[in-house]
Formats: sequence, C-alpha cells, structure tokens
Amino acid sequence: MSTESATAARPAAAPSLTAVFVRLKLSLLRNGLRRSTGRTLAYVASLLVGLLFAAGVVLGLTALRGNPHAGALAVLLTGILTVGWAVMPLFFPGGDETLDPTRLVMLPLRPRPLIVSLLMASLVGIGPVVTLALVTGAVLAVAHGAVAAVVAVVAVVLVLLVCVALARAIATASIRLLTSRRGRDLAVLGGLFIALGGQGVNIAAQKLGRPDGLAVLEPLGEVLRWVPPASAIGAVDDAGRGAYGRALAGLALAALALGLLLWWWRRTLTTLMTSPDSSTLQALEKGGAGTSGTGERGLARLLPDNRTGTVMLRFLRYAWRDPKSKMAWATALGVGLLVPIATSAQGNGSIYSAFSASALLGSQMYNQFGQDTSAFWMVASTIATPRDAYQELRARALTLALVAVPYVTLVVLGAAALIGPWSDFMEVYGLSLAVLGALLATGSVSSALFPFSIPAESNKSVAPGQGAIAWFSLFGGVLIAAVLCSPLLGLTIWLHVAGLHQFLWLLLPVGALYGTGLAALGLRVAAPRVVARLPEILAAVSKG
Repeated sequence: MSTESATAARPAAAPSLTAVFVRLKLSLLRNGLRRSTGRTLAYVASLLVGLLFAAGVVLGLTALRGNPHAGALAVLLTGILTVGWAVMPLFFPGGDETLDPTRLVMLPLRPRPLIVSLLMASLVGIGPVVTLALVTGAVLAVAHGAVAAVVAVVAVVLVLLVCVALARAIATASIRLLTSRRGRDLAVLGGLFIALGGQGVNIAAQKLGRPDGLAVLEPLGEVLRWVPPASAIGAVDDAGRGAYGRALAGLALAALALGLLLWWWRRTLTTLMTSPDSSTLQALEKGGAGTSGTGERGLARLLPDNRTGTVMLRFLRYAWRDPKSKMAWATALGVGLLVPIATSAQGNGSIYSAFSASALLGSQMYNQFGQDTSAFWMVASTIATPRDAYQELRARALTLALVAVPYVTLVVLGAAALIGPWSDFMEVYGLSLAVLGALLATGSVSSALFPFSIPAESNKSVAPGQGAIAWFSLFGGVLIAAVLCSPLLGLTIWLHVAGLHQFLWLLLPVGALYGTGLAALGLRVAAPRVVARLPEILAAVSKG
C-alpha cells in the first residue's frame, strides 16, 4: 500500500522541452502550409531548388578531391555560409517568427534548457538542410584517410551548430530593433546589400573560371582556416595531411566559438526576457527633448526661411524616414557607385561608366508627387499660380542636386583614379552634370504629366493598373534627356575627331551651364502644367 501511495504521489515526468519545441516547429510549419496551395508550392519549390543547388555544389566539390587548392575553396565556402547565416536575421527578421523569444516571456522557462531547445528546433528547415549538404561537400573535398574522416564528422556538426547559433544569437540580440519601425526600414535595405554581394560573387566567379583561378584563393584561405567555424574545415584538411596538432587547434577554435556564441545568446536572452521594453518611453523622452527647444537644428538651420527651405526639409525627411524613398535612394547611391567598381574589377572598365551615378540619381526626380501619395492634397492646397508650382518643383530639384552633385563628383573622381585616364576627367564630369540637369528637367515635366501612386503598404513600387504609366514616364523621359544631351555629346565627339584635345577641359564649364539651363527650362515648362492638372495628379497619386 505504501509503495502504491508513493507511486501515486510521485509527479509525472515532464515532457522533454526540446521535443516540445521541435513538435511545435513542425506543427506550425505544417499548419502554415495548409493555409494555401500557393504557399505549399512555393515552399516545395524553394526546397527543391535549394537541394538541387546543394547537390550541384557537392558534386563540384567532390570532383575537386586531390586538387591542391580544394582546401582553400572549401574554407571560403564555409566562410560565405557563415556570413549568410549572420546577416539573414537582419534582412529578414520575420522569417522565423515561430522561434521569436519575446513570445515566450510569460512562460516559466530557464535560459539553459530554452537555448538548447531553440537550437535544436532551429535545425528544422530548408536552410539547415542545405547548409548540411554544402558543408558535407566541403569536407568530402578535403578529407583523405580514416583520421580525416573522423575529424570531418565532428567538423560538420560544429559548423552547422555554429551557423545556427550565430543566427539565433544575432536575432535575439536585435529582435526589438528589428521588430520596430526603424528596424523594418533597415531591413528594406537588404535588397541593396544582396545586389552588391551578388555582383561581388559574379566578379569572383569570373576570376575563378580562369585556368589558375583557384590559386587566387590561397592567401585568403590561409587566413580563413584559422577563423571559426571555417577552422573546422581547415582541420579536416590538416588531418588528411598528417598535421594533427593543427587539426586539433582548428576544431578547438570552432568549439570555442560555439561556446562563446551560446554564452552570448544566453546572456542576451536572459536580458530580453527579464527587462522591460522601454523603447516607447525613450521615444517619448527624445520627442519631449526635441520639442522643448525653439527653432530647427542641424541642417535645417542652413536652409532658407521660406517655401523653398520648407519643401527642401520635407523632401529630406521623406528620403530619410519613408521606407520606399529610403530604398530608392539607397539603390541609386549603391548601384551608381557599384557600376564603375564592378567594371574596373572585371578589367574592361571605362571612366564613362561614371554616368551611372548621374542617371540613377537624376531619375529620382521622376514621379515627385507620387511620393506624397494621398497627402499631396496638402501640397496642392498651397499651389495657386505657376509661380507656386515652380517654387515647389525648384525646391525639390535643389534638394536632389544638393545630394547628387557632390556624389557625382565623388564617383567621377573615383572612376578616374581606378580606371583612368585622368585626362578624361574634365569631359566626363561636364557630361555627367549635363545628364543630371537633363534628367531633372524631364523628371519635372514627367511628374506633372504622368504621375502614379506608390503603395505604402505593399512591396510594389507602382499601384495596380499604373505600370504602363510608370514605364512610359521613366523610359520616355530618359530618351528625351539623351536627345537633349546630344548637342553636348556631338561637341565632345567633334573635339576628339578634330584633334582639339587641348579644348576638352571646356566641357566641364559648358556641361555645368548646359545642365543648369536644361533644369531651369524643365521647371518653367512643368510649372503651369502642374497648376492645370492638380485634380488629375491628386487622383493619380491617391490610388495606392
């Protein structure tokens, strides 16, 4: 009887926390796929694409067995994988909401078992499966011998755990920032960095395609083989060569990195789940401090105290605060600088590639009123005469030029230094300023004649049904801008053909004056059309 009483009094064994989290992840994944057929097809397609890509990489790495430079390539691949795991939570903070630690604040969970459970649950998904395949291919390329095979098993586990722990630690440390408005604005810039990284991969692939391409990786590989978790892959290579001391050091570095990441993750998780979220109070305090003083501060104090200064300040605030405007500006600035650098790295660059800076920044003048969306009615209420419209457009053009002219100067100087020759700087700089002025002119007219809405709550940049207007506005304006610049381009060609190279420096002042004149003319032409079409413009930009 006593034995039965003791058995009945004994509490039932609690289920494993890790098993609960893994089942929760699988259940949420399954239920999410049941919501729509399209989501299921997208998930299956992404899984198949990821596995096919991983299979291709594994076959390629396996074919490199015995190549003296296979170790450097395997180490570099591991480093790229690690960087990818580190940045994905920053660019896609909502990609794994099922493991958001802020949802677990009210549960009586201890940090250590919670970290283990979250780590195991994070291994469920497409990313870990593809990573496991890629890391397996990396060790197959460098593992030679029984000892190396044993080290390879440990290395694969270490690399996978370090990548997942790194992603979860970064996501936990920055979860409050990434779920705020400012964090979402920063995430919008993810596409720009992905584009820049893709261009870098493209350049690297071209260099690796040469007969001695893999030899270029050796200096970088020697450094990365001591950086965890790539050091674990280097350990496999060292074990195959008989350097067991180096192999043990490489594994120790990866294990140490995993321990430090888990420690950091536990510390940030504890802080997150025990400290109050005071972001609202901090914002209120900052707002009160900012409004307690009188007058504007910073750049606003340098702007004129009239309509022009007000419009310029509003334009700059839109560019800094609005996610769509911020993305457009960041793309223009990043790609405009990337084109000369990419062409220079490929060895076939030209200083004339600096025109990309003028073209991309000048295109920001198009659809000026579409950026205001339905709030354009407040701007329209202040426009009664062509002079009012002219001042509105002029202020916007001046603000754009305030950023574009120094930026174009920097890009042309960089192109002359990287690509050369310096003797072409004056003409390229003058032509760039002329292109910028022509785009400001055509952008002003296009904003009046072909406005369209930019949806605020959508990933699209054009409201449904207005795509044709947007394309016609942009490409038509660019073609007209090219026609407007043709006289200056003809003058440049004539000076080259006639051998009058000593007069090419004149293209700088001529181009600057020509671009300024075109911009002023475009503003004069657009102003009366804005006044005449205010109702149509308001209706067009309010559709989003």
